[in-house]
Amino acid sequence: MHANPQSVARLALSLAWGVALQSSHGATLPPAAHGATPTPAQVKHAERPFYAFCHFTVDTFTGAEWGSGAEKPEIFNPSAFDANQIVTSLQAAGAAGVILTCKHHDGFCLWPTKTTPHNVSASPYKNGKGDIVREFADACKQHNFAFGVYVSPWDRNNENYGTPKYVTDVYHEQIRELTTQYGQLFEVWFDGANGGSGHYGGKGGTRTIDRLTYYNWPVAWGMVLKNQPAAMIFSDVGPGVRWCGNEQGHAGDPCRATITLDPGDSVGNIDAGKLGTGHLGGKQWIAAEVDVSIRPGWFFHPEQNPRAPENLMQIYLNSVGHGASLNLNVPPDKRGLLHENDVASLAQLGAHLRQTFATNLAAKASAKASNTRGNDPAYGPEKLLDGDPWSAWVTDDAVTTPEVVLTLDGEKSFNLILLREDIRLGLRLEGVAVDAWLDGQWKELAKAESIGSCHLWRLPETRSNKVRVRVTKAPVCPALSDFGLYLEPAFPAWQPPVGGGR
Repeated sequence: MHANPQSVARLALSLAWGVALQSSHGATLPPAAHGATPTPAQVKHAERPFYAFCHFTVDTFTGAEWGSGAEKPEIFNPSAFDANQIVTSLQAAGAAGVILTCKHHDGFCLWPTKTTPHNVSASPYKNGKGDIVREFADACKQHNFAFGVYVSPWDRNNENYGTPKYVTDVYHEQIRELTTQYGQLFEVWFDGANGGSGHYGGKGGTRTIDRLTYYNWPVAWGMVLKNQPAAMIFSDVGPGVRWCGNEQGHAGDPCRATITLDPGDSVGNIDAGKLGTGHLGGKQWIAAEVDVSIRPGWFFHPEQNPRAPENLMQIYLNSVGHGASLNLNVPPDKRGLLHENDVASLAQLGAHLRQTFATNLAAKASAKASNTRGNDPAYGPEKLLDGDPWSAWVTDDAVTTPEVVLTLDGEKSFNLILLREDIRLGLRLEGVAVDAWLDGQWKELAKAESIGSCHLWRLPETRSNKVRVRVTKAPVCPALSDFGLYLEPAFPAWQPPVGGGR
């Protein structure tokens, strides 16, 4: 019997991480992990909660969302493509990386692949000598920006789609090229595109496939794990990060990083409802990713306009603020640039995020907890305020509903609360509340059933000199790693700099 390469890789990473965690403190040992826990790669991914998508291909020039596969490579000819402009604009928004649609369902490849002539080398771009993937990878490296790739399993152009030859000689080989030729990747993105009508080498018609077995996902994912062990594999079912179940810009609340996958669950074949919430006590750690576009479409359409910055912030709160990651699509236009209106909205979002989180109003508070693990300062409540998301206030094993009172250095006005768990120890909470001392008594401001890597509450502006965090339900002792109070400013009126979407 051969071991699944995904399972072997996860086991090795988990064992190594366990040793590191156990040796991170002195005499007082940390509590045992509870349930499913993230691998070191998944922990690293949680430190990068906001990144971008970039949909760019022949569809940009035809106005389609899903190309038919019959598009001529000659139409792909961006007049002023500049990966640096795209990367720096996304960085200004606060994003930490970008995932490029290296191949969408139309089958056109943005790199000079050896698997099909339907690629950028057959286009006029740079007289057939261009490589859009390379330019993106180089720009990301130059600007210290994470780079990821998307490669659609469906190919409406390839005549062999629907046969085993397509999977082994084309699709898996495209994955191998992308994961070995463009440096370090932070995410490899797969969707559940499972066939239908297409051009298929001029033969046309409809191709159907067995969505559970056709693409041989264990082999495809094993290739990614071998070539890019630090990369997250995204799909409906992970195994690195999962879909949130919608494309509207929100995760469930709660949205647990743990989920139990059923034997029949596969890419493109799973109940979207459970993806958005995950499962209490789920057997697998596969956190959710929220994918949403800044425009109504995924590709650039000149008649459309981008979302206003205030709307993007709401999406941030409903994704990152629910413990998920945010993958915001920003599509280049026919020039190969992000449109001025998109750039302006991104810049205002980034400025707002930086201003909002610049000052933790609780940072200078004194903290008094009802219990601290072993009375050891290494686990004291001050760890909530030290700015280190990987130090935590932890209690003794028998204390599962503790509280901590934070006395601020004077009265503070705030309208945003942040709380994190040390996810390396698993999801340990089933109920938590935050109170403020108002008019001589405690008043509950916010509550949640799950925290995970991050939970954000937006609330009416509140002024107090004392707040309290209460764990109201937990199967094991909690490990809370970060707490913050922030005053989110109002957004200025949004006015796109260029009229219309053009």
